[in-house]
Amino acid sequence: MGMMKEFKEFAMKGNMIDLAVGIIIGGAFGKVVSSIVADVLMPPLGYLIGGINFTDIKIHLKAPAINLAGKELQEVTINIGNFLQSLVDFTIVAFAVFLMIKGINALNRRAAASNEPPPPAPPTKEEILLTEIRDLLKKNG
Repeated sequence: MGMMKEFKEFAMKGNMIDLAVGIIIGGAFGKVVSSIVADVLMPPLGYLIGGINFTDIKIHLKAPAINLAGKELQEVTINIGNFLQSLVDFTIVAFAVFLMIKGINALNRRAAASNEPPPPAPPTKEEILLTEIRDLLKKNG
């Protein structure tokens, strides 16, 4: 029973829940970015450079064939287009995360600046006069 209680305490810590929420949101964000890249950015870019669909860019190592038993053998390719698309996805996600962290840091700096205590007020005329009297008494006394 002690192990279950310990696991419950571990799983219910704020950091664990925040991490789980972050992973779920990050996965959804990654899908959105992949869709933006694949469905919005890459088609016009492919059109501008001559109608190329990036996912079709491949290096063929072995063409499809039929073996002696009549079984079809699949082609072997290096899918450079998929790699390029993933690279663009990564760049966009990394830039978005950079902007998000930059914004959070700016908010944290503003919050820290507003929490600083105000500078001490300058001494009043009475305090200045009393200080002068004290200094004169020390000097003459």
